[in-house]
Amino acid sequence: MGINDEKDIEAGLQIGPTDQGMVRLFVIAEGLEIPMDFDPEEAEEIAEELRAAAATARKGAKNKKR
Repeated sequence: MGINDEKDIEAGLQIGPTDQGMVRLFVIAEGLEIPMDFDPEEAEEIAEELRAAAATARKGAKNKKR
């Protein structure tokens, strides 16, 4: 499975701080619960990667409309 492979799976995502000073991404999908904890610096790096991916996706969508 690659990043561009579509799957017909519904999932929920919760993001928030833990009482241990970490940032948790909590994924719930098809009976699975996946907690992923990151220190604040790692979480900021992930946020930057998300922003960069969103900007690239926007550019790609605009180019397809032309």
